[in-house]
Amino acid sequence: MRVTANTFPDSLVTQLNNLATQQNRLQNQAATGQRIQLPEDDPSAMRRVMDLQTESKALQQYRSNIATLQEQSNASFAVIKQLKQVSDRAGEIATLADGIKSPLELKTYATEISQLIQAAVQYANSQHHGDYMFAGTKSNTPPFAATMDSSGQITGVTYQGNDQLAHAEIAKGVTVAAFTVGANTTGSGPRGLISDSRTGADFFQHLIDLQKHLQAGDTKSISAQDQAQLAKDEDNFLYHVGETGATQSRLNDSATIHQNRGQSIETLVSKEVDADMAQTLVRLNESQTAYKAALQSGSTMLQISLLDFLR
Repeated sequence: MRVTANTFPDSLVTQLNNLATQQNRLQNQAATGQRIQLPEDDPSAMRRVMDLQTESKALQQYRSNIATLQEQSNASFAVIKQLKQVSDRAGEIATLADGIKSPLELKTYATEISQLIQAAVQYANSQHHGDYMFAGTKSNTPPFAATMDSSGQITGVTYQGNDQLAHAEIAKGVTVAAFTVGANTTGSGPRGLISDSRTGADFFQHLIDLQKHLQAGDTKSISAQDQAQLAKDEDNFLYHVGETGATQSRLNDSATIHQNRGQSIETLVSKEVDADMAQTLVRLNESQTAYKAALQSGSTMLQISLLDFLR
């Protein structure tokens, strides 16, 4: 094979460039602690890292959604507990309003029920960050509108929301709603907090009925009708207390799962991109030694070739 005069110098330059590139890459790995700087450093590993990073971003969004839902659920639970307290007191009054109570005592109870109705409407129209919690997806509209007589007494309450809930994704294909609708008379879908045709719950109307019977001194209707109706409302509130608690437990479990997965992803990414410092330093030292040897041998060979040419 014919070897020209330029063969050795060209080969030497190529080798030195390769060694210099290798040193630069290893030096960057030692300085940054990462073995992958560019996709071409390890295409398959880079693909795995990109997939893991995509999953990590999704987990971050799920965790953000869960945090929002937890906040909403806590706010909803607090209001439901207040409504349950109103229900408990109304049930007590219905039990106390027996046939031996005087008309004055019954009217006093009626006045208290009137105040309880006003409080219950206020609670049911509670807002969270400017959104009405129990209006369904019509969160910019007060869910309940009260009708009053000339004396300021509530005689009727109308639901203005809908029976649709806003859901948020907490995992791929899994959605959860933290609020509930105020009323549902369709016979399907989410259970209404105040009124639901499937359970017979109609809290405001039952309170208004009790108020009228107390004012009229109709203790028979109270014992025969109102007590049973209020019991349905109480059962409905207990259902929602249990549902809210179950939702909170589910959100907490999901948050823990995503947190653990996020930590696993960090470990997996670290395994893919982090450099083995001991191995990197050894390879860097080897590359530097090879570079120096190439320079020394190259300079020797070039000197010999030049002297031979001059002779």
